[in-house]
Amino acid sequence: MKNTTFRQLKVFEAVARHLNLTRAAEELYTTQPTVSIQLKQLTEIVGQPLIEQVGKRLYLTGPGSELVKTCREVFATLDNFEMMMSDMRGIKAGKLRLSVITTAKYFVPRLLGRFSHLYPGIDVSLNVVNRERMLLRIAENLDDIYVLGRPPEHMLMQLEPLMDNPLVVLSAIDHPLAKAKSISAERLAQEQFLMREPGSGTRLATEQFFKEKGLSLRIKMELGSNEAIKQGVMGGLGIAALSAHTLAFGHTSDEVAILDVQGFPIMRQWYLAYSKEKKLSVVAQAFLEFMHAESKAHGEKYMRDIVGFPDGNRGP
Repeated sequence: MKNTTFRQLKVFEAVARHLNLTRAAEELYTTQPTVSIQLKQLTEIVGQPLIEQVGKRLYLTGPGSELVKTCREVFATLDNFEMMMSDMRGIKAGKLRLSVITTAKYFVPRLLGRFSHLYPGIDVSLNVVNRERMLLRIAENLDDIYVLGRPPEHMLMQLEPLMDNPLVVLSAIDHPLAKAKSISAERLAQEQFLMREPGSGTRLATEQFFKEKGLSLRIKMELGSNEAIKQGVMGGLGIAALSAHTLAFGHTSDEVAILDVQGFPIMRQWYLAYSKEKKLSVVAQAFLEFMHAESKAHGEKYMRDIVGFPDGNRGP
């Protein structure tokens, strides 16, 4: 590996991440033939195939999987050194890689705006993904910090509570239950639900609620996003259990009704998570400190703006 160049490692890491030569070339502002040449040269130096093609798809080989882990460790170490030098000069500068679960997109970008104003020298990369993609990114060590609602199992992650994540039941404003009081779980079980995909945090929490009551959940339709579910609720397709955060900072909260259900809201938690096996950069530490200082007041403010949320603005 003595003759390996930094550029070859960057090219290989991009190919390994995208498993697509064209996308890797676009990211690196180069051409596909150049990527192919760099990859071929690195393969010859290693003496083992790093990428294999089956049909039209690319796959990492065993040596390739090990090498990409090493590449990321090298890049992270160099990034941390650069950020540490900036910190010594009294300048917070560097890269911050974040991944957040889809529901967190309703509040994280707003906090990031304030963070970026405080630290204009920090370059932030934000990925919004579902839980399945989140677990893959954690396993591949692609990010510095994660924002999620349900702690991952069997992973060495440090978890820091961030803010409340209340789960509420929504209906169309003209639904028969919209003005009902203290709705029982038994009555709720008669309704048809619009749900996220299996494995999502809101779905698991809703299923657990009914399971504990000895009731079955009637699922009418699975939809791939919270926005699609809200539109379906407004259109009268069914009711849904969603994080109250999905109603903040928009007009949706006065277009749906938050049902008064016994046992709701289910109060869950947002977490900041990061690997126990990786030392946080000074930039990541600055972000953690900022989030802990700002998130509670931020969350309380926009929960008050949700029409019908308990202890919040209930409208006229």
